[in-house]
Amino acid sequence: MSTQVRFLTKNFGAYDTNSIGAYMNIGGFKALRKAVTMDPEDICTMLSDAKIRGRGGAEYPLGRKWSQARAVKGENKVIICNADEGETTTFKDRELIKNDPFNLIEAMIIAGFVCGATDGYIYMRAEYACYRPILLNAIRQAKNYGFLGENILGKGFDFNIHLYSGGGAYVCGEGTALIRSIEGKAGRPRMKPPFIKVSGVFARPTCLNNVESLSLVPHLLLDQDTYMNCGMGESIGTKLVSVAGNVNNPGVFEIPFGTTIRDIIYNLAGGIQHDREIQLIQFGGASGKVSDASILDTPYTYDDLRAAGVMVGSGGLLVIDKRTSVLDFLRMNQEFFSEESCGQCTPCREGNLHIKIILDKLAKGEATEQDIKTMSTIAKVMSMSSLCGLGETAQNTLQSAMKKFPEVFAIGGTKA
Repeated sequence: MSTQVRFLTKNFGAYDTNSIGAYMNIGGFKALRKAVTMDPEDICTMLSDAKIRGRGGAEYPLGRKWSQARAVKGENKVIICNADEGETTTFKDRELIKNDPFNLIEAMIIAGFVCGATDGYIYMRAEYACYRPILLNAIRQAKNYGFLGENILGKGFDFNIHLYSGGGAYVCGEGTALIRSIEGKAGRPRMKPPFIKVSGVFARPTCLNNVESLSLVPHLLLDQDTYMNCGMGESIGTKLVSVAGNVNNPGVFEIPFGTTIRDIIYNLAGGIQHDREIQLIQFGGASGKVSDASILDTPYTYDDLRAAGVMVGSGGLLVIDKRTSVLDFLRMNQEFFSEESCGQCTPCREGNLHIKIILDKLAKGEATEQDIKTMSTIAKVMSMSSLCGLGETAQNTLQSAMKKFPEVFAIGGTKA
């Protein structure tokens, strides 16, 4: 039976998060002191050796991203920490901000050193307003102690961090929409190229990372062996997962890759309420794919989940029991995307609306076979032609459900 591990979360509850002195007493900023004595490219190599993929959902290798950011020519580079975390059922980054804010600040400074940046932005979702004072205090104290500002640790390295809160738009989790929001513009995605590593916020070279991705770096610099000894196959290390829905013990858990879905749900999350049967499990937030209980013995790794038809994504697991039908769940999920689409591109704006209409017809027993074919076509068009990741992935849930639960879409059949 698997249990939680304490690598990324080892500082949780170990110090007063209002005090930089308390953080330093448990080894805080030792990783930064070590980093500034190293060749930045060696740090990128360390991250590549650890095979860290971006923890926000895109799964882009962190070491490669930092190495590419270093190679970009230009002054006044920027590091952005994406703390928007707008995916439903995903709340792991919130725990890192709340329980270990100084580690995030230290991680951003290290990222700035490695990539050659002079400024950092933390873009935090509007609903996390109660955590703003925690981060503002951490930034202020880090500056007072000389870890931010000019000539950090006497290495001729200048770096400052700014906190920016969004307006609550889900689409601002997408990189270019997030950047436009920081710039004071409407949070809508833009076409690429130019890619943000070349021209990002305020047209400056920008490297954007998720909270969890960044937070790993200080721990790795001080204790790479522990991380490398966790995991399974190509999925090395640990992962924060947030489990929600019809479980007895919803929450955030740090697991070694390779832990089975059954262990996560029935051991860490305490099992299903009142011992009900599982209807479906959604992986990776609102834009994640779904499966039924047949996936329970699958190891939680990138490759195993992909082979099972789902993905790690943002690290969320939503467990739905038999009280909710698959169709009602899909309608609820579609309601979210119909409201959160920014409306800029036609495939996403119109596609989400018409899929919602067809799902409502299906629930009323009024849908035709042609409606089902039309819905499937719209979903495919959205995934291929939408401007940003929201439209491209909005129908992951529907498309995976059509494969896993075909009886739901059988006209005249039984709706599960």
